[in-house]
Amino acid sequence: MNPEILRKYGKARLPRYTSYPTAPRFSPAIGKGTYGDWLENIPINDPVSLYLHIPFCRSMCWYCGCHTTISQQDQPISDYLHFLKSEIDMVAQRAPKPLPIGEIHFGGGTPTIIQPEEFLQLTALLRQWFDVSDQTNIAVEIDPRRLTNDMAAALGAGGVTRASLGVQTFDPVVQKAINRIQTEQQTLQAVRDLRKSGVRRINFDLIYGLPHQTERSCVETTKAAIAMKPDRFSVFGYAHIPSFKKHQRMIDETALADTAGRNAQAEAISETLVSAGYHQVGLDHFALKTDDLVIAQDAGKLRRNFQGYTTDNCETMIGFGASAIGRMVDGYVQNEVAPGRFAQYIRSGDLATVKGYRFTGDDKFRAQVIERLMCDFSADIPSIAATHGFDPAVLLEGNRRLKMLEDDGVVKIDNGCVLVKKDHRFVIRAVAAAFDAYIEESTRTHSQAA
Repeated sequence: MNPEILRKYGKARLPRYTSYPTAPRFSPAIGKGTYGDWLENIPINDPVSLYLHIPFCRSMCWYCGCHTTISQQDQPISDYLHFLKSEIDMVAQRAPKPLPIGEIHFGGGTPTIIQPEEFLQLTALLRQWFDVSDQTNIAVEIDPRRLTNDMAAALGAGGVTRASLGVQTFDPVVQKAINRIQTEQQTLQAVRDLRKSGVRRINFDLIYGLPHQTERSCVETTKAAIAMKPDRFSVFGYAHIPSFKKHQRMIDETALADTAGRNAQAEAISETLVSAGYHQVGLDHFALKTDDLVIAQDAGKLRRNFQGYTTDNCETMIGFGASAIGRMVDGYVQNEVAPGRFAQYIRSGDLATVKGYRFTGDDKFRAQVIERLMCDFSADIPSIAATHGFDPAVLLEGNRRLKMLEDDGVVKIDNGCVLVKKDHRFVIRAVAAAFDAYIEESTRTHSQAA
């Protein structure tokens, strides 16, 4: 890792580019009326993805950047599920029937905070309205501290094919500093219960850059996690944005590593995983060679969406629930963030869409370039330009950011093909930003590029 490159690009606050254009571009000009029209025009034979947001947790993890609400009572969660089901009914009635479903993702918050019977009712409702087959991938995010044996059984009975477990760290000092105490035994028991229930594919989320974390503690956590034999890891850098997420003010900023320290931690995790036989996928995922992500990457078919790196090739993703974002052929839509106001929209018989974004041709062109860079660390600009009917000079000529990256040796440009050099892949988001038409206008604080 070149320290000079790290100093120059690593501290930049940039989007993670799980979408383009990014969420700060969303506007109230795209609302429920537009979304209703887009739903009615979904191509009937094209598989779509579904995302269901359960925005509740029992306690707040201070590092969290998600939209979630803390509730010790079950009633608010049950009430929310009532309106979530109503939204599913409402959307399904507007969309062509029956839409084939390629992927279903339950995110949070903590999706497994709901009762086992409620989860089964929810999956039954999806099967009632949509064409969910044995080939549909169903994934759920899990807090291992809260997973009961009954819930694990319900996940298996509901057809869940992949479980994503939040691990973050096993270091007790770090856990105390982030308000998330989670033992290795709790995590191992969750893995065992899931596998016993038929949920075979397991992935772990790890985070570096947390308060009091060190290279040693990162390696120890990674080795303990590897011993549980998950198929896949997602390794993220902590994004400290207390102005955006006020609970992050509980974190001691003086205990956070600097940019060089963060990258040393990331490198230590990466080296430990690769040494154990995991293949690096894109910027921050690691998977066994038999995993779908590795196969997709080798075939040049890796994709990137709001869930990160994925094999999901559906062009349409319908989002359900408070704050959920959907991607349609013509643009993005997002629901009301606050669960209470979300419920008010649904109670009144309206879609809960409050903002969105309509794609331009230029957006689609740049989005494909950025996705290929994030997935492959290279992009054939002339080829992509031809697909979208653009002159590649639109992106290549007069591109100040790209020229700087080339002069610094971060990228190599050959006949319009941009290749990120292997030693500099850790600043891939800075390369993607060179093709972001709106980066200079962004007013939202993003996480560090490295």
